[in-house]
Amino acid sequence: MINYEAFLQNPEWRFVDESMTTRTRSALESFAADDTLCHLVGQQMSVPAIRTWVHEQTVVLGIQDHRLPHIEQAIPMLEQAGYKAIVRNSGGLAVVLDEGVLNVSIVLSEQDTAIDIPTGYEVMLAFVRMLFPEAGNRIEAYEIVGSYCPGSYDLSIDGRKFAGISQRRLRQGIAVQVYLCVEGSGSERAELIRDLYDIGLQGEETKFAYPVIQPEVMASLSELLDMKLTVSDVVIRIQLLLRALAENVLMGGLEPEEMELYAFYLERVVERNAKMLARG
Repeated sequence: MINYEAFLQNPEWRFVDESMTTRTRSALESFAADDTLCHLVGQQMSVPAIRTWVHEQTVVLGIQDHRLPHIEQAIPMLEQAGYKAIVRNSGGLAVVLDEGVLNVSIVLSEQDTAIDIPTGYEVMLAFVRMLFPEAGNRIEAYEIVGSYCPGSYDLSIDGRKFAGISQRRLRQGIAVQVYLCVEGSGSERAELIRDLYDIGLQGEETKFAYPVIQPEVMASLSELLDMKLTVSDVVIRIQLLLRALAENVLMGGLEPEEMELYAFYLERVVERNAKMLARG
């Protein structure tokens, strides 16, 4: 039996809290930041890191979403609803980001120990369970049919999904990313993605099977735990948990000497997104 919590017990953790500073910026900047940390941690130029990030009204599309037959009509619908649309650089389908959704990236190196994909998911599951002890083992990981961005590591309580996990691997670094629907209505977010697929498909049959969204299977942690829980509360919980897991927690963003690497990854992410969204 593998002890996945052991991956979280390090002498030092680096905590990059951008839950306030990234809100009005493009989510592409967060993908670039995670790629930068992947490179730094993977090459052991940095200790393992945890990064928190929040973005205002954004729908992050997957590669398959970008291939919807009527995506050119679906994106304006999102924009009319007040959302930006971008294409993600890791696996999965469309997800909703807003002020009530906290994204957490755990960045580890596999220079010394190989970390396969299932292990990366299990480490994040262990971390989320430690973050919310009042939910304990009620937090389960299995595919929630009818949710957006469904996968075998959907996180749910009593059959209703509040989080999904993805991974990004680069230069022997692994960023395991989770979006946590903390505040607000999970079903309202799901309705937006249901509309995306309704307009994007318009009843056409496609080779790829897009999810049939059932908004009632999604909820926020505030709803599921029946408590007033905010994104800021969860960021504080993460900081306290890191202090329990490590002898030392290094606080702060990227160092000046790391910004050149960040600029490289940002340019790459922005160029790729522009190509994906270009029509014709």
